[in-house]
Amino acid sequence: MVVLGASPKPARYANRAVRELVAAGYSVIPVHPKIKAIEGLAVVHTLRAIPGRVHTLTLYIGPERSRDLIDDIVSLNPGRVILNPGTESDELESRLRARRIECLHACTLVMLRTGQF
Repeated sequence: MVVLGASPKPARYANRAVRELVAAGYSVIPVHPKIKAIEGLAVVHTLRAIPGRVHTLTLYIGPERSRDLIDDIVSLNPGRVILNPGTESDELESRLRARRIECLHACTLVMLRTGQF
């Protein structure tokens, strides 16, 4: 479970997602370019540094920031990508569909709380 755009700020949805995913028993890899740890978890600075297979990547960065990461997201080849509100990107979605990577317009927090994750 990868959280792209993870935040060290507790009030941010990306931070809440990290906490709630961990509380739900998921193994979480937070991704942020500068921070070393979030909620006690070691942070990975780039998607290319993530080892192994990724079941889900949940996105918490807007399309202006994700544009430069589209190749890395697609190369990661996650089982699915969750586009949380405000992260929607036609270009990213098109590339994901071309690779047959599931893409959901959803909220990770709502999915967790309603048993849909």
